[in-house]
Amino acid sequence: MKNKIKTVAFAILMLCMGSVLAQDAAEKPDSQVEPENQTVAPAQGIRKDTTRQFKRVKLDGISAVVGDYVILDSDIEKTLIDLRSQGASVEDVTPCGLLGKLMEDRLYAHMAIQDSIIISDDDVHATSDRQIQSLVAQIGDIKKVLKFYKKEDEKSFREELFEINKLRMLSERMKSKIVSEIEITPEEVRQFFSKIPKDELPQFGAELEIAQIVKEPKASEVEKQKVRDKLNAIKADIEDNGSSFSVKAILYSKDKGQTANGGFYRVTKESQFVKEFKDVAFSLKEGEISEPFESSFGFHIMYLDKVRGQERDVSHILLHPEIPDSAIEEAKAELDSIRIKVLNGEFTFAEAALNFSDEKETKFDGGRLRNPTNFDSRFELTRMDPELYSQVRDLKDNEISRPILEEDPRSGAIKYKILRITGRYDEHIADFAKDYIKIQELALREKQFNAIKGWMSEHIEDTYISVNSGRKDCNFANNWVKE
Repeated sequence: MKNKIKTVAFAILMLCMGSVLAQDAAEKPDSQVEPENQTVAPAQGIRKDTTRQFKRVKLDGISAVVGDYVILDSDIEKTLIDLRSQGASVEDVTPCGLLGKLMEDRLYAHMAIQDSIIISDDDVHATSDRQIQSLVAQIGDIKKVLKFYKKEDEKSFREELFEINKLRMLSERMKSKIVSEIEITPEEVRQFFSKIPKDELPQFGAELEIAQIVKEPKASEVEKQKVRDKLNAIKADIEDNGSSFSVKAILYSKDKGQTANGGFYRVTKESQFVKEFKDVAFSLKEGEISEPFESSFGFHIMYLDKVRGQERDVSHILLHPEIPDSAIEEAKAELDSIRIKVLNGEFTFAEAALNFSDEKETKFDGGRLRNPTNFDSRFELTRMDPELYSQVRDLKDNEISRPILEEDPRSGAIKYKILRITGRYDEHIADFAKDYIKIQELALREKQFNAIKGWMSEHIEDTYISVNSGRKDCNFANNWVKE
C-alpha cells in the first residue's frame, strides 16, 4: 500500500515539477522594521495602493521570480525529494537544472495569461476532482489522502491542488499554441536528412511488421438485454433519486482505465473514440443521460456534463454481457481453421483478415497493426509493448501463431487472435527511403524545438525575471540571468 500511495502522490505532486507558490514571508526583527509611514514598492504585477502603508518585510528563500510567479528554494528541494522518493535516478539532476525547468513552466504560464489564454476555474476544479477521486479510490478515503499530504483539511488540499493544476494547464496550453501550426514539408525533411553527417546518422533498432486476425466471441441477445436492463436501472436511479453518475461509474463500470475518474472523458470529433461513442457525445444536451447504446467495447450509458465549443465533457458507464464458454470455444476453433487454411495456401493472410476478422481497424489493411506512437507499420523491438513482444518473439517467418486469448486492459472485453510477422528489419543506419516516417518525425521535433527555443529567448527578454544572486552561477540552458 505504501508504494501505491507513493505512485499516486507522485502523479499529483509532479504535475508541474514542484510545489507551487508557497510564499511564506518572515518579518524582520523589530530593529529592522521600517517606520510605519514608509511605503514599500509593490511586488511585480500588484497595483500600488497609495492609501495603505506597509511594513517592510524580508522574503527568505526566493530562488527566482518570473513575471508574477515566485519560485522558492523549497520548491526545488521538494521536487528533488519527490524524484528520490519514487526511485528515479537523480544522478544527473541538479538544483540548477530543476530551477531552469520550473522557470520555463512559469514563463509559459505567465505568457499564457498575457496572451489571454483562458483556463476556466470549472475546468481546473473538474481536473482536481478527478484526481482526488482517483486518490481516494486507490488509497481508501479522503482522511488518508490528507494525512499523506500533511493537510489539515480538504479545503486547503483542494486550494493547493487548484493552483498546481491551473499553472500546469496554462503552461501546457501555451506550449501547444507555440507548436500548433508547425508543419514539416517533404523538402524540409530531405534538407534535414542531408545536413546530417554520414558518420552521425541515427541508428534504428531491429523492427517487425505484424498482422493479426481477430475473432470476438458474441453474447446472446438474452445476455445483451440483461445488460441494457441494468443500465436502464442505473439511469433511472440517477434521474429519479439523484444518485451520482460518477459514483455509479466507480461502482459498476468495466472501463478500467477511467473507472477511478468516474468514467470521465473529454471528446472532440477528432478524438480516437469509436463512432458510436462520439455520435452519442455530440447528440446529448448538457445534463442529459443517454439511452443504453452498443459499441465494439460493450454497452454504455453516457452523461454529458458540459459543452465547450467543439469539446464535450462526458462520463460513461460500460458493461459487458456475459459470454458463454461455448461462444469462446467457437471463436478459437474458427481461428484454428483459418490458420490451417492460410498455411495450406487456400487464401493469403491478408485475404483471411479482410473476410473473417472482426477488427475493423485492421481487417481492411491485411490485418496490419499500426504503431500507436506514429501510426507506422513497424515496431522497434526495444520499444514494443511487452505483451505484444512476448506473443511474437518466437515466431519465425511464414509462421502463424496459434489462437491467443486476450483481454482488453481498459474495457475488459475478450477476444482471440492469430498473429503473423509480415516483415523483419535488422538494426541499421537510417535510410531516407526506408525510414522516411521516422526521419520526418525527427525533423518535425527539431523544427518544434527551434520554435520553442526562439519563443523562449524572445519572451525572456520581454519579461520581468529576477534570479537570486546565489543561483546566478547556474549554467542555465536559457538566458535567465540576461547577461
